[in-house]
Amino acid sequence: MQTQQQKFWSGSFGKGYNDRNTYTLKGFDQFYKKTWGVTRSALNRNFLKGLKIDNTLEVGANIGLQLRHLQSQGYTNLYGLEVQWDAVERAKKITQHISLVQGSAFDLPFKDKYFDLVFTSGVLIHIHPKDHKKAMREMYRVSKKYIWGFEYFSEHTQEIPYRGNRNVLWKNNFPQLWKKNCPGLKLVKVKKVKYVGQDIEDVMYLFKK
Repeated sequence: MQTQQQKFWSGSFGKGYNDRNTYTLKGFDQFYKKTWGVTRSALNRNFLKGLKIDNTLEVGANIGLQLRHLQSQGYTNLYGLEVQWDAVERAKKITQHISLVQGSAFDLPFKDKYFDLVFTSGVLIHIHPKDHKKAMREMYRVSKKYIWGFEYFSEHTQEIPYRGNRNVLWKNNFPQLWKKNCPGLKLVKVKKVKYVGQDIEDVMYLFKK
């Protein structure tokens, strides 16, 4: 299964995104602080502190910034899956002790209940709404304990033009979609994160199986 969105990100646009996405770990935290008024480190602690997590999978890992950030906070046995080959190759050059593979969210190459934690960060927004169920069911399948995410938020499906492109970005109520598509999940925590100086917000959420 290869969707229009996967083809888009696997091409020249995706490589251009990689060229722009070159933060250091310190710069990554500064970007979050400037954009949302809170560092990614603080969000991670807020949602993951106290949880027993022996291994983690990020779906849509790009060049591994989120995984490297978790690694800097002491997490180990980190895995990343990314549809775009260029991003995987770049990630392998800048990461250590993180396993990265090319693949699709619709067909995760892992056994059932293999990971304690499966997460996305700004990835579900780029999957067509009609395909959310398939992607979510796959993440649910390989998760043993937790589903975690940070995505653009809207009460209802809302397509947003992205750098002059259409049909590649949608806001949504992702916590609600998770509950609808994977009824076995229980919401542990949810937090709206407002943009600095703007009346819009994103959402971070944590579910437990």
